[in-house]
Parts: sequence; C-alpha cells; structure tokens
Amino acid sequence: MSNIVAIVGRPNVGKSTFFNRLIQRREAIVDAVSGVTRDRHYGKSDWNGKEFSLIDTGGYVLGSDDVFEAEIDKQVELAIEEADAIIFMVDVESGVTGMDEDVAKLLRKVKKPVFLVINKVDNAMREQDAVEFYALGLGEFFTIASINGSGTGDLLDALVKALPEVEEVEEVTLPRFAVVGRPNAGKSSFINALIGEDRYIVTDIAGTTRDSIDTKYNRFGFEFNLVDTAGIRRKAKVKEDLEFYSVMRSVRAIEHADVCLLVCDAQRGFDGQVQNIFWLAQRNHKGIVILVNKWDLVEKDTKTTKAFETHIREQIQPFTDVPIVFISALSKQRIYKAMETALEVYKNRTKRLKTSVLNDDLLPIIENNPPPALKGKFVKIKYIMQLPTPQPQFAFFCNLPQYVKEPYKRFLENKLRALYDFKGVPITIYMRKK
Repeated sequence: MSNIVAIVGRPNVGKSTFFNRLIQRREAIVDAVSGVTRDRHYGKSDWNGKEFSLIDTGGYVLGSDDVFEAEIDKQVELAIEEADAIIFMVDVESGVTGMDEDVAKLLRKVKKPVFLVINKVDNAMREQDAVEFYALGLGEFFTIASINGSGTGDLLDALVKALPEVEEVEEVTLPRFAVVGRPNAGKSSFINALIGEDRYIVTDIAGTTRDSIDTKYNRFGFEFNLVDTAGIRRKAKVKEDLEFYSVMRSVRAIEHADVCLLVCDAQRGFDGQVQNIFWLAQRNHKGIVILVNKWDLVEKDTKTTKAFETHIREQIQPFTDVPIVFISALSKQRIYKAMETALEVYKNRTKRLKTSVLNDDLLPIIENNPPPALKGKFVKIKYIMQLPTPQPQFAFFCNLPQYVKEPYKRFLENKLRALYDFKGVPITIYMRKK
C-alpha cells in the first residue's frame, strides 16, 4: 500500500512536466512492463525508498475559463478529501493570479501536508520574484524548474518525510475482490445483489485507508473480503461525472485488492473512462474480471454478445486473456458466475509453477521457435523460473537479454497462458543474464 499525493493548480503551470519527471525516473528503473501507459494522470514514484502514488489533476480539465474555475475547485476539493499530501503548483512567470488565490483559500483550511511549489524558477532573478507567493498564506515554499529538475530533490525530501506511515496490514489470506468502475455503472446494485440486504457479514475489518472498508463475507460456499468502492461516502459537492473522481476512487480500491471486478454499463459501452480503470488495474498487476452490467436492457440478437465481447477485447489489447461476464445486478442474473470467475482468477494469480515443470514444458518450445537473431548474434535461453512475487512474474535466463524484443516476450507470454491458464492475470516477463 502506498500513500497518495495529488498535484493541483491551474492549467499551464507545469504540473504534467513535473509529474512526468517523477514517474519516468521510477518507470525507467523499476517498471520494465510490456505495453504502454494509456492514461498519463496516475503513476507510481518513489524517493529514498519510500513509494507513493502520484495523481496529476491537470489532465482532466477541459472547457472554457469559467468552466475551468469550477472544475479546478472540484478537483482541489477531491484531492483534499482523497490524498495524503498535496502539491500546489504555481508559476513564477505569471505571478499570483486570482485562481491561485482561490485554490490557496481552500488549501489553508486543510489538516494535511500541503506543499506550495513555485515552478519555472531557473535563475536568481526569478528566485527573488518567488517571494510574492508568501501572499498566498501557505508559509514556506519550494522553488523548482520542472523542465530540468532543479529543486525537486529538496521538495521530495520534505514530501516523503511528511507522508503518514502506511500501516502494513497483517496478511489476510482471504481473496480480496474490489468492485470498481465509473459512476452509475451499477457497482452498488451489484454489491447489494451479491451480499443481499441482510448482509452475510462475518466480521468487519476496518480498511487500512480511512475509506474502503474490507468486509468479510461468506457466500456461495467460499469466504472473501469485499473492498467496496461504491459505498464510500460521497461528497455532495463533487460531481459524479468527473473522470478524475472515478480514477481517484479506483486507485485506492485497486491497490487494496487481489482481483478487480470492473463493472461497465452495457448501454454506455466500454468507454475511455472504463478503459482507464482497466489499465490502472493491469499496471498494478491485479487480477481482472470484466462485468458487463444492465445486459437485460440491451436489444439483442444471436450475435450481440459476441460482438460486444470482440469490441472489448480490441480495446484491451495486448492483454486480451480476460474473462468477460454479462450480468444484470437488478435481476441477479449471473452474479454467482461473476464471483466464481473472480475466484478462478484469484487462484490463477496465486499459482506457483515448479521450476522443473517450466523448463520441461517451455525449453523444447523455445528450441523450436528461438528468438530472432540480431546483428548475427543468436540468443540462447537456458533456464526459466517463476519469481517469488505476489503475482506471476517469470525470469528467462539467456546470454543476450538485451536482444530479446517485445514481440518475442509476447510469444512467451502466450505460451505460458496456453500451457498453464493465467486467465485474467497480467504476466510480467524479465530477460536476465545467465
């Protein structure tokens, strides 16, 4: 579990440049994950060994100036409610603006750590200009230039020092299922259908975050923890249609879960916002089951289901090995099937393969289909093992790991999936030097 840090501020002060700078530094080192990052507003970073999730509110605001102001207020309120620390970014070139003052007014009431960061300070003249930001009443500030990174070290030192300690939860071996999706897709109805109004609660475990409560259920013949995002208290002020809102809510739940049940509204389709949440779960290496809800309301002929499923799989390439269940939360149609599928995915995610089995099964296949030679050099894969991580990750030991390209890694991943059934679970493949 990691803390959440939100970056707020009006448009064009350099939030995204700063965000990208923090994310890339980490991703370049840590996340050698196949596939591309689809949404650029959420990422993980770490500094001095402390990891945190970073949310850039900048990419979400669209519209005219007056719409802007209202949207930014909403985002700041949401960030205040959800994040553990807030970075408020302003721009030395334009000085203190009315919009900055509005944001500062909201932030002055906050009990959480707030960091006032003045961007684009890249010479001594500008250092002096920065002094006027004391007027915002937020006390000390940090001056940085996110374009070249100067000043970010001091800021990050202070930031990680101020982040609350994340309590390590004692290991619960029950599967944790999170119900996620955009607002109004039917998450609450699905949860109510699942647990019934009388709630088959065994015990209530207070979640590690102040929000999502893990509730332990015993239903359908097995026990599981439900991480419920739908029931999290809602602020009337935050309009439900904000993409930012769904993503922020989902971040918490997804980081808490083993398997994410992604609910999508059949009438609305598998749109961009649902896809963002899908990639969020995929990047966090969680098991995924896609539930198409309100299927009873769709006009159907014999080909409808197939077409809908094909459309979803096109959107989620290259990670298409994901179960899709068509449900109706209201009529309780196939909700049992949904839970059974989630349990299967949980088992796939925790599957451990013996090294001897992996080598016996895969080495002959690799011998018949070796990686393509590069610059006249031949890659020889000698040995395979599964890494001791919570999710499936495999190391392939070879003489020239740098020559193995994405398409061949995908070939290996497809072979692993065909042989051992990793349906619904992202697989990571590392090429290591023997």
